[in-house]
Amino acid sequence: MAEPALSGVRVLELGQVIAGPFCGQLLGDLGADVVKVEPPGVGDVLRQWGRVHGEDGDSLWWRVTGRNKRSVTVDLRRPEGQDIVRRLAGHCDVVLENFRPGTLERWGLGWADLSRVDERLVMVRVSGFGQDGPYAGRAGYAAIGEAMGGLRALTGYPDRPPTRVGLSIGDSLAGTMAALGAVAALEARHRTGRGQVVDASIFESVLAMTEALVPEWQVAELRRERTGPTLPGIAPSNVYPTADGQVLVAANQDSVFRRLAAAMDAPELAEDPRFADHRARGERQAELDGIIAAWTRPRSAAEVLDRLHGAGVPAGLVYEPADMLEDPHFRARDSIVHVPDEEFGEVAMPAVVPRLSATPGSVRERAPRLGEHTDAVLAELLGLGAEEVAALRAAGVV
Repeated sequence: MAEPALSGVRVLELGQVIAGPFCGQLLGDLGADVVKVEPPGVGDVLRQWGRVHGEDGDSLWWRVTGRNKRSVTVDLRRPEGQDIVRRLAGHCDVVLENFRPGTLERWGLGWADLSRVDERLVMVRVSGFGQDGPYAGRAGYAAIGEAMGGLRALTGYPDRPPTRVGLSIGDSLAGTMAALGAVAALEARHRTGRGQVVDASIFESVLAMTEALVPEWQVAELRRERTGPTLPGIAPSNVYPTADGQVLVAANQDSVFRRLAAAMDAPELAEDPRFADHRARGERQAELDGIIAAWTRPRSAAEVLDRLHGAGVPAGLVYEPADMLEDPHFRARDSIVHVPDEEFGEVAMPAVVPRLSATPGSVRERAPRLGEHTDAVLAELLGLGAEEVAALRAAGVV
């Protein structure tokens, strides 16, 4: 099998928690050598997050985000530690960080400092509000970026306060955009011979996903509201009850709605002026949902899905993890991989995305123990001997 797409690319991952490390996970999944720098004795706080921990104290969440990385402990607040990171950067293609803007500059590790070490370096900077502007210096967690980027105002029901989506989606979006920016900057470097800064903010990563939210207001003063499980004007697209659960049906396109009506043994619905086209269905959304629910309610979910899939109508169950682990399609595509684990035997986690046909990524290595690779990396990249590393460790630098 060919080497993965980012084989030969080395990433120095600074920062912690979700957004920056998720970017590092994506790059590592696609083949990059990710050297993660963590505080000695403590490590990335993501090791402590999550509901299930191993005897080593590391969480299952860490076992996902830490995969395909090498862990090196360095105290970035010490001048000696800063010097080590500066030297490591000279052996890397990408430096990835998600500290508050200005922090690395105070440590002599900002873009101006590191680009002098290597003009080909790509520096990926993930933050709440970006590297400039009046809010740049603010602390910026995902929840704030989701709120200011427009997502929270749209999430939930109209008669209740906004809700979160159940995941730290703002962090993950920022990490994804950061990884895209890293790959784009590396490609540009092939042409120009020079690196650059990738500035990925949480609020803008969320904002980028808001479809026509802004122009609809700017041009026509149309304001989207929280609408629960439906999207106003788009029908039918909802979760419908069955005799033993719920199914989600999405048949808002005219041709698909005709197939749905036929599957319901009610082809006349597609000819009814109330539902014959997209606009009409949107105007009578609640009425149409009631008709479909009356058809699904007495039937089992399996029967509903069998009919709809046979008719070419998009439909599916609302899955939880147990459903994903048992689903034959997930299994056929290896959508969930089982990574060997010294304590749990194996840990199931999402596979690598996206899939590349010729140079695919993979989960090659389990998440590292804190500082597991310190000696090896400092020897490999900086040429430090065992005695030198031991002295740094005794001084608390690594």
